[in-house]
Amino acid sequence: MKVYIETYGCQMNVSDSGKIVHLFANQDYQPTSDSRSADLIIINTCSVREKPELKLFSALGRYIPLKRQRPELVIAVGGCVAQQWGKKLLERCPGLDIVFGTHQLDSLPQLVAGVRRSQKPASSTDFLACPGGLEVMARPDPKAVNAMVTIMQGCDNFCSYCIVPYVRGREYSRPSSAIIEEVRKLAEAGIKEVMLLGQNVNSYGLKAPGEISFAELLGMVHEVEGIERIRFTTSHPKDMSDELISAFATLPKLCPSLHLPLQAGSDAVLKRMGRGYTAAVYLENVEKLRQVMPDVALTTDIIVGFPGESEADFQQTLMMLEKVGYDQIYSFKYSARPGTRAADYEDMIPDEEKRDRLARCQALQNKISQTLLLAQVGKVSEVLVTGPSKRGEGEWSGRTPESRIVNFPAPVSISTKVVAGDIYRVKIVEAFKHSLKGEVVA
Repeated sequence: MKVYIETYGCQMNVSDSGKIVHLFANQDYQPTSDSRSADLIIINTCSVREKPELKLFSALGRYIPLKRQRPELVIAVGGCVAQQWGKKLLERCPGLDIVFGTHQLDSLPQLVAGVRRSQKPASSTDFLACPGGLEVMARPDPKAVNAMVTIMQGCDNFCSYCIVPYVRGREYSRPSSAIIEEVRKLAEAGIKEVMLLGQNVNSYGLKAPGEISFAELLGMVHEVEGIERIRFTTSHPKDMSDELISAFATLPKLCPSLHLPLQAGSDAVLKRMGRGYTAAVYLENVEKLRQVMPDVALTTDIIVGFPGESEADFQQTLMMLEKVGYDQIYSFKYSARPGTRAADYEDMIPDEEKRDRLARCQALQNKISQTLLLAQVGKVSEVLVTGPSKRGEGEWSGRTPESRIVNFPAPVSISTKVVAGDIYRVKIVEAFKHSLKGEVVA
């Protein structure tokens, strides 16, 4: 039988979809990229913003009619939208078979088997003390050199705009012993780089009695033989400890790149968001980080048009972009998420104004990003090869420790030896809009 999986949203969802593939491989399901030939269609959703939610209903409009030709087809929806809607999603979308929540991932094979037996739809969205599926390890792609490892799930911050605590549940940290065992298995499978995932990795272990801190966990991962690079996401600025900042200086495998969501540059907006820090505190963390790792590449999230945001507030966000100098930002117009505090705020910003602010924000960041990429020309960096370049022409592609994409031709003398997972010293010779071009020097 064949399973087709459609994934929306964050890296956590991508990781969860990999786990689903693994679970159904044990049930003799083979993954397919053709939804029309699938026996099982799974849509793994996100509700952090409005667009993925709209994509879900559009997708169901395409897939549910397939059941008229193939009644045995089972369609399941999981992830954050499923958690938020629950059984109501079955009522809204006749023909949908299964709704499973963010704590029910590991029970999906049983839910599918039950639906096939009973021919009746099923819903399972209860929160559990330990989220189901966290200990499921996805099989790494034989060609992959990097893999994601979920170290925690849920969030206790309850920012006023954010739906995550309501759909992912309260914060739960996996046992460090289980995490390290998973990393060891990935290294044995040929993985060179791991990305540690969580809604707020900085608070890993803080609410698990007897557990180690996140910085200590990074140190343990660092000791795993075969792992060459370590990354993590997402960090919360209010939990950016000095111990974690010091890890960038003491752990050579910890990559000099960090995603540190700012959201807004105005203290008034940050307070209404419930972020728990000021712009000055954020900049202080950046300064500390650059003292121990001067070349660290920073990325961030920005929300424009938050309720009550004035033009002066927005200008402070633009000033923060210039002060910090981000390699890249992920910027969005504010969209109200049902059930959050901000959804009830009365001073909403007109959509036209939000669009204008987003365009100005992105235009400024494009200039900053291009300047930073141009500054790499002439420098030599260690590039971890991820595979053949999408540009073709016999080129290879990889990433620097700062996570910048580099495409380069392999010298004739080693062209037959280059494989994914190799690390080469590459001199940057040209900068493009989103990537770099280089030449191998050693």
